[in-house]
Amino acid sequence: MHLNNHTFKDAVDWLAGLPAASQPARFPVSQPTSPSHAPDSRPLALPVPVADTLPSVLRYLNLQRRLPLDLLRSLIDSGDLYADHHANAVFLLRGEQNDTVGAEVRGTGSRSWRGMAPGSRKDRGYFAVGPTSPNASILCESAIDAISCLLHHPHALCVSTSGARPNPHWLPVLIATGPPIYCGFDADPTGDHMAQSLIARHPLVQRLRPPLHDWNYTLRPRP
Repeated sequence: MHLNNHTFKDAVDWLAGLPAASQPARFPVSQPTSPSHAPDSRPLALPVPVADTLPSVLRYLNLQRRLPLDLLRSLIDSGDLYADHHANAVFLLRGEQNDTVGAEVRGTGSRSWRGMAPGSRKDRGYFAVGPTSPNASILCESAIDAISCLLHHPHALCVSTSGARPNPHWLPVLIATGPPIYCGFDADPTGDHMAQSLIARHPLVQRLRPPLHDWNYTLRPRP
């Protein structure tokens, strides 16, 4: 969890992931007959929006993450982004009926961290940003990466999987109903391994590696 900045569940997914098609899993786990990802039984508990901390969150996303203010404000207007009491950025996950099924929570203070709102159902939906009629869908590891990816690919729907996950439950529907899909996970061993595992499960998905470590990293000035 500390090495890759993963949640517990994403760390388990990484440990069970395939490093290469010809090699065994890192730490294979037995697959139960019931769904492999048990749903979170806790009720969804979203952070309460706090308007007073929103300027601090916007400064972080704009000045440190280099995301444009007009795009951030459009996400705020749509309700997909807000700030909580601790000045965390909250990115909502939307389900099939545009209902809220969870949220990514990103710290904006001196300590970089990310997590999920309690009771989030990543199997039921995702954070996405892009045009209503995209020419492609690109899977990214976080909401900030999805927004950053959109700046490179403005005609694509950029989707956060909330961590490098090899088998999002909603992905088959996206493949069946949408345009071509690319896996834009991070350009590092974890991202490559998870992308390889995802493409092995869904051969129609193609790899789209970020030009640098991740999509947001390409926006930030180099030292």
